[in-house]
Amino acid sequence: MQLPARDIVRDYTEAVFRRARVPMEPLNFEVDWVDQPSRHTAYPGAPQVPLPTHLPDLATLRDVFTQAPSASAGWSMARLATLLRLSYGVLDRRMTVNWNQDVAKRAHFEHAVWGRGTASGGGMYPVEVYLVAGASAPVLPGVYHYDTGRHMLQRLLVGDAGGSIQAGLAGPEDADSFLVASLRFWKNSFKYNSFCYHVVTQDLGALLGSWELLASALGVPLRRLLCFDPAPMDRLLGFDSDQQSVFAVVPLQWSAEAAGTRDPAVPTRVGDGGVTPPVQIHYAAHERSKRVRQFPAVTEVHRAAAHPPATVDPAAVVDAAPRPLSGEPVALPEPRLDLLDRPLSTVLATRSSSFGRFRRPPELTVAELGTTLAFAAAGRPHPADAGLPADAPALTRLWVFANHLDGLPAGGYAYCPRRHALLPAAPEPAVGMSAFLQQHYFLTNYTMGQVGAVLAISGRLDAVLDAYGPRGYRILNAEIGAVAQRVYCATTAQRVGCGAVLGFDNVAMDEALGLSDTDERTVLFLLLGRNSDAVATVEYRL
Repeated sequence: MQLPARDIVRDYTEAVFRRARVPMEPLNFEVDWVDQPSRHTAYPGAPQVPLPTHLPDLATLRDVFTQAPSASAGWSMARLATLLRLSYGVLDRRMTVNWNQDVAKRAHFEHAVWGRGTASGGGMYPVEVYLVAGASAPVLPGVYHYDTGRHMLQRLLVGDAGGSIQAGLAGPEDADSFLVASLRFWKNSFKYNSFCYHVVTQDLGALLGSWELLASALGVPLRRLLCFDPAPMDRLLGFDSDQQSVFAVVPLQWSAEAAGTRDPAVPTRVGDGGVTPPVQIHYAAHERSKRVRQFPAVTEVHRAAAHPPATVDPAAVVDAAPRPLSGEPVALPEPRLDLLDRPLSTVLATRSSSFGRFRRPPELTVAELGTTLAFAAAGRPHPADAGLPADAPALTRLWVFANHLDGLPAGGYAYCPRRHALLPAAPEPAVGMSAFLQQHYFLTNYTMGQVGAVLAISGRLDAVLDAYGPRGYRILNAEIGAVAQRVYCATTAQRVGCGAVLGFDNVAMDEALGLSDTDERTVLFLLLGRNSDAVATVEYRL
């Protein structure tokens, strides 16, 4: 008998949280690196539309943090090109000597690391971005794919196909153009198999986090829609929904100047709106892999979470926020705004994961930790498109495993953004914090004795599922990914090392924070520390 969709999601997440103790299927899986998919999707034969390559100096992270968002401008192709390239385009080639397992390969061109502004689990980058341009767009109306490897658009369909997007949305949008973010599971599952869905839904959130920061710096509006029916959108884009599907939609309002630059000839409207028949793009994406595998756990949980909620009760969403905690707060220094005084464009262009580069001394300071926490927490509210107010409470909480911090005793703490303070959750383990963290980290690319602090992002999954139904899993992971991206940006601006990991034993980490008897669970972890300067590094800027 088929389980209810909520139970399928709950069983999958329980397997994810316990995978350090009970391995997920398939057992003894081996990655076929020779047959891996291309890191950059392309549509052979599709017309190419060049994008502006100039990257302007944007507002500083300090300005983004301290100033209220001002959406005074509309979108233009130059602003859209900046958003796409700084968030998901290729920015440089990187080669660093570190403890990551595949470092020996990185010196060879076929295994090169090409840096991007947004973090991605394993560097797989499974999001594919499409522009559905309507009559007001500065390009010919149609459907375009963003080619991340060459920073250009590929035109896949001519005609105003906005009706196919509107057909899936919960309500009408006052826009005829949309950015559409889809996830292609094979770009991640070839390496992470059944664990894929958990990773890629956080990858989506990281990209949305970058988009929100960039939109704020560019002074343009950006609303992310997550509660919709992807079926008409998947049909338009020619997806097998079990292998690739639309996960987020962003309506675009073009500036008057941008709209006036397009050829005035407007093709006939096509799509699912009105009496026009459904259409599909004219080109197929190139598939590098000879064998594309599907993993039953990924297919099952995706089908369960794909259906949008019929209704969302705002009170239930408010109730899904983490419960208030008690305790004597440990005050943090005021955020060091001077440490955030770097342009967002520079921050995203230089963001990277530390892997095994952490070195002590000097120690990470409490001021740097507090600045990172404050900036990360400022972007947590994720009301999606459920009719919630912009100040809806966050679905996540930030925790700190203080390991080697100048000015803070080792132990576990919860971060309270309202008071900008830490609430003690647990004392230092008897074995020592470094030993505890190393014992419960099951990968080999970090030495915990060199880590200053471990941040944990938690959420109340069951409560979120009560509020949003099975789609709540995707919404919660999107917020988690966005918070992680803000942590990366804050640490990059401060020249502090950062690395997001999913390699801890969640059960042990929850026990250490006193969460075992609650419905709150840690989901993603970020390591903070000092990057050694005495490391061989090559960066070639593109």
